[in-house]
Amino acid sequence: MKRPLDGLLVLEFCQFLAGPSAGLKLADLGARVIKIERPVKGEACRQLAIKNLFVGSDSLLFHTINRNKESYAADLKNREDLENVKKLIEKADVVTHNFRPGVMEKIGLDFESVKQINPKIIYGVVTGYGQEGPWANKPGQDLLVQSLSGLTQLTGTSNDGPVPFGLSVADTMCGNHLTQGILAALLKRAKTGKGVLVEVSLLESTLDLQFEVLTTYLNDGGKLPQRSSVRGAGHAYLSAPYGIYQTADGYIALAMGNLPSIGNVIGCDISATFPDPESWFDKRDEIGALFSEIILKRKTQDWLLDLEQAGIWSAAVLNYQEVFAQPGVAASGVVQELKTAEGTEIKTTRSPIRINEAKLYSPKVAPQVGENTLLINQEFNLQPS
Repeated sequence: MKRPLDGLLVLEFCQFLAGPSAGLKLADLGARVIKIERPVKGEACRQLAIKNLFVGSDSLLFHTINRNKESYAADLKNREDLENVKKLIEKADVVTHNFRPGVMEKIGLDFESVKQINPKIIYGVVTGYGQEGPWANKPGQDLLVQSLSGLTQLTGTSNDGPVPFGLSVADTMCGNHLTQGILAALLKRAKTGKGVLVEVSLLESTLDLQFEVLTTYLNDGGKLPQRSSVRGAGHAYLSAPYGIYQTADGYIALAMGNLPSIGNVIGCDISATFPDPESWFDKRDEIGALFSEIILKRKTQDWLLDLEQAGIWSAAVLNYQEVFAQPGVAASGVVQELKTAEGTEIKTTRSPIRINEAKLYSPKVAPQVGENTLLINQEFNLQPS
C-alpha cells in the first residue's frame, strides 16, 4: 500500500523520546527516516532502559521508538562526516533535532545554515523550555517538566500531594506536536516552495495538554483547582460521580451524566439528599463518598448490566492482562510483531492511524548503529570517512 508520506526523506538528529517519537510517526506514514547517530555508541536512548529490558545490545525502549528507521553513523565533529551529512541534507525534506540551544549553531547545522544548503528544508526543533528565556538551558526531562508545568497537581486526591503521570506524557505530547507542525509545514512549503522552521518544547506541549483546566483557572479568578478528597475522582473541575469506584470484586468508572438518573440506578435518591442542583459541584466529595459506599456492595458486572441498560456511561477498570484479553482490543489489531536479525521477537504497538481503511503496520525493527551507512554512502555518492 502506498502511504501518504512515501518519498519523503527525514534526517533525524534526535535522541531519547520526544523527537524520535515524531520520526516514528512520520515513518509509519511512509517517510524514509534516517537517524544520524554518533559512531559505535549511537544515540543515548540505546542504553536507556525501562525495567532494565534489553533486546541484544539495545534497550527495548529504543526498539519501541525507532523501528522502521535507518541508521547513518557520523561524527559531526569530523570534517568528512559533516560534509557527508550536509550532502544528505541537500536531498532531505525534513531535518529534526533536540540538541540543547546553541549546539547546532556551533556545528553549523542551525536552521539558517541548513537553509543555505537546502532552501526548501523543513527544520524541526525540540527543546525543553524554548530556545530563549531563563529556562532555556534547564534539563528537558519528562518528570521535571510535569512538575514545572502544574500537571502533577491534577491527579490523585487532595491528600496525596503532587502525583506524576505514570508515563512520559510530556515527551509523547511534544512528539505529537512536532509531527503536526512538520505536516503543516510541508503543506506550506507545497504552496510557497520555501523552507519552514518548526519549534516545539516539552513545557509548551505539557501546558497545551492542560488547555481545558488552564483555561478554567485563568478565567476563574486565579483559584487553584481543588482535587477531591474521594479516592478515584478523575477531574478537579467536574462534579460527582465522575471517577473510579471500588466494587465488591474490582472497580468501575462512571463518566459525566445526569446525577439523579445515575442515583436512581444505584439506589440513591440524590434529589432527597442534595435537593439543590447548584450545590452538586461543591458537594461532590459528599456525593462521591455516598456513591462509594453503595457501589462497594455489588460486583462490577452486575453494576455494568444495570448502568448500561439505563444508557449511563460506565466501564470496568482493567489492567493490561485484562485489556489484551478483550475482543474489542483484539479486533483493533493494535499489536504487531517484529523480529530482529538475531531472531528475537518483539511485540509492540502499530500506528493508530488508518489510511483508506488500511491499518499501518511497520514490522521493520530498529537499526543497529550505522547499519545503513555503507548503502547510504553508495546511494548518495558520499565518501566513506
